[in-house]
Amino acid sequence: MPARVAFNALALRPNGTGVQTYIAELLAALSARGSAPLRAAVQADAVGELPRAVEPLVRPVSSGLRRTLAGLRSLGVADLVHGLDVDLPIRPGAPTVATVHDLSVFDVPGSFSRVRAMGERLVVTQALRRADTVIAVSSFTAERVAARFGRTAVVVLEATPTGLEPADADRVASVKSRYRLPDQFVLHVGTVEARKNLVMLAAACADARVPLVLAGRVPTGRSAPSGATLLGYVPRADLAALYGAATVVAYPSTYEGFGLPPLEAMRCGAAVVAADATSLPEAVGPGAILVPPGHVERWASALAAVVNEPDRRAELAERGRRWSAQRSWTDVAAETVEVYRSLDVDL
Repeated sequence: MPARVAFNALALRPNGTGVQTYIAELLAALSARGSAPLRAAVQADAVGELPRAVEPLVRPVSSGLRRTLAGLRSLGVADLVHGLDVDLPIRPGAPTVATVHDLSVFDVPGSFSRVRAMGERLVVTQALRRADTVIAVSSFTAERVAARFGRTAVVVLEATPTGLEPADADRVASVKSRYRLPDQFVLHVGTVEARKNLVMLAAACADARVPLVLAGRVPTGRSAPSGATLLGYVPRADLAALYGAATVVAYPSTYEGFGLPPLEAMRCGAAVVAADATSLPEAVGPGAILVPPGHVERWASALAAVVNEPDRRAELAERGRRWSAQRSWTDVAAETVEVYRSLDVDL
């Protein structure tokens, strides 16, 4: 009889990014492998994000403490339980795997409210103490897990989202017109928060005399750095064309557990400059220019060089395209199944 695998997928949200991309892509790749019955706890408004082959365990839409408590509920009879964003049931009734995306609630607590940081620290601590096996999405995150919790995590790197390809010239032109984008600009995709290092990036863009465009959510109580154009949330359907419209995609974050946006940008044919910090060198490999995150002058120099030298920009974009194409979610799923097999569970 095929193994029954139950997932905590409560972090999956409609039109989500980051962790949500990991959940949706991994479940799709695992369900494509065969006939093993897969079941996932999911919030009611995100049921449509699940692959058809995955049976939904529908939970009410919730956040904060309520979502945490929902994650502690049983997932029913299973041969293995996998928390796709750390969380595990109190009584799983089967071997358990917990995926850790980062330890930002410990390492950069200023990115969270005090109450949220306290709650998430407790959830992460309890899950990592109880999980039979831990998966980390980068070697950097695995190192942080070992340093803080003394646990060895299996590294399973992420991949570029399925179906993301360079946009054609008409789609790029349409997006440039609709969002009123300048002819040349530096693009950052992601939330506006301190660890994204956007104040430094804005200063570097000012020095390089190139506009900065930010695409992403601005949390309550925060604001975009002075001089930047803020697009807000950009639908996923526009993302490839937005990357294609950018002269450079910059990702100067001082802390990431993996870092999907620069990998997405490479896949869409963009030239990428990223921070030489935490997980980013591992994510972007030789496909990006790496610059220390705290050096405004070096960032300005790197950005100006890519903006002003078309041949260099084209060569960088090609390197990024080759790097981002090397790994797929089929690979991620295969390596995840190897983790299951280490617990005597096979799909």
